[in-house]
Amino acid sequence: MSLIVQKFGGTSVADVEKIKAAARKAIRAQHQGHRVVMVVSAMGKNTDVLLELAGDIGDDMPAREMDMLLSTGEQVSVALVAMAIHSLGAKAISLTGGQIGMKTDNSFSKARIQSISTERIERLLDEGNIVVAAGFQGIDDDLNITTLGRGGSDTTAVALAAVLGADACEIYTDVDGVYTTDPRKLPEARRVEVVSYDEMLELASLGAGVMHSRSIEFAKKFGVPIHVRSSFSDTEGTMIVAESESITQPVSGAAMTADEARVTVLGVPDVPGKSQQIFSAIAKRKVAIDMVVQNIGQSGRADISFTVPKGELKATIAAIDSVIDKVGATGHTHDDQVSKVSVVGSNMALQTGVASRMFRALSDAGVNIQMITTSEIKISALVAKEQSAAALRAVHEAFQLHKRPSDAKSWHQIKAERGKADVDTLVNRLQADALEALTLTGISLTQDQARVTLHGVPDKPGIAADMFEMIGCAGIFVDMIVQGYDGEDGLTSVSFTVKEKDLDASLKVANEIQSRHGMRDVIGADGIAKITVSGIGLRSHTHVATLLFDRLAQDSINVEMINTSELQVNAVIDAKKADLALKGLEKTFADSLL
Repeated sequence: MSLIVQKFGGTSVADVEKIKAAARKAIRAQHQGHRVVMVVSAMGKNTDVLLELAGDIGDDMPAREMDMLLSTGEQVSVALVAMAIHSLGAKAISLTGGQIGMKTDNSFSKARIQSISTERIERLLDEGNIVVAAGFQGIDDDLNITTLGRGGSDTTAVALAAVLGADACEIYTDVDGVYTTDPRKLPEARRVEVVSYDEMLELASLGAGVMHSRSIEFAKKFGVPIHVRSSFSDTEGTMIVAESESITQPVSGAAMTADEARVTVLGVPDVPGKSQQIFSAIAKRKVAIDMVVQNIGQSGRADISFTVPKGELKATIAAIDSVIDKVGATGHTHDDQVSKVSVVGSNMALQTGVASRMFRALSDAGVNIQMITTSEIKISALVAKEQSAAALRAVHEAFQLHKRPSDAKSWHQIKAERGKADVDTLVNRLQADALEALTLTGISLTQDQARVTLHGVPDKPGIAADMFEMIGCAGIFVDMIVQGYDGEDGLTSVSFTVKEKDLDASLKVANEIQSRHGMRDVIGADGIAKITVSGIGLRSHTHVATLLFDRLAQDSINVEMINTSELQVNAVIDAKKADLALKGLEKTFADSLL
């Protein structure tokens, strides 16, 4: 008999009528021949009420007691849902996180799942029960109640689907699927039928509220199909699986992360180990860094800029202050009135001109770009918060995301093509992997690379668009792009990597750009290589970048450029030390490599 995990968020169980509606969906699935596990969040704004109560007691309450308090919201919900199922004539039993056997570490408020014991759930299902499990919570080795952090019920649901071998994990929410962007911010956003794990991981980390990134990590790792559906209608929804909706469309979604903060550490000595000292101090406070830009060092020093969630700025500054003298940096600055606009697409790496198309759209909308980072499937630009809505609309329109691609596939088509090919892989990986342990898919080198850097770039709209349109017209394929502050008021620096054979052509274009816009200088360098650590959910495992920088520092390898995403951490280094770097990182991450 097939098994389905159904997750109902807070808005889906906000009152008695909605609780009964959720109960009826579960009973209907059981009548269709499925065994059913429900995962339920706290009712409506219940968690906010509990947080307010704690705030009335005082500030900085103990994390353990906060977890004890917040976990009660889900306990109320599961009991009421089980009662509703009983009232409708079916059998149900409610279980807390501890009762479903969910063991976590002891990181209160941000706990990670270590294991789930399924014996009790399996027995209750065999007895004909609908099992109603509390999301968001577990217990540690000392039987303390822990919570999983933001989006924890999504993570609970997908984790249960993984260990139980569920046929699907249905996420019921107040929207009817995944959209090309947030429809509350852009009414013309289109619901997509299928989105890939990789695309959804990036979109979730960028603030797409439908799913939380840790739940997508689980799904990708264990091959769990996720079906995002509306609690209030029978709309088909969106499937999150390994495949993309289209194989030709370069961009599948856009996102805007409104409340970001930029931090720049100034005058960092351009020697091995300094990046590691900075990022290690921040990682110890469990702050997830996003955009990272290190400009090319001048006079023996470089500036390192990165973004963090605005709410984590205070902790980030404290971390920097604790090591700034040891690092030898000259100071730091920050700006908490910035937002990040990004485009995501699995086919991006296969097509040229995607970056220039995005930059031109922003320029035409009068939006200035403060920072740029790229990965194989994502381009992010940091903009002033007041310009973020215009920026999101501009890029969404530029890539025609409101239109369904001509080659778009439905989930039914993809399912027919894939058959049962994933089943064996799922079982094998479940047996081999710890649930939420770091999982790396590879460490690789890209050799024969070159770098071009423009210093003194005026901080105004249109320059990035001009630059990369000209590079595209020259037939040059650009890999990494980073734009950061140049250490002078109103100026930035832009660096990009190309194949070594394209260096001369790239410098020719860069010099034309320098002449047109009055930049300070252009520098080109060959003899570099890109080292890449690839995996699942690298940003949520904040220690990955720290370990990478630490290993390179131990081997006296300096980092010239940095680039991070959910799926990769990239560092540009001296090609002469590339093999040493590869061997060192393979040793460092040996226990996490598939």
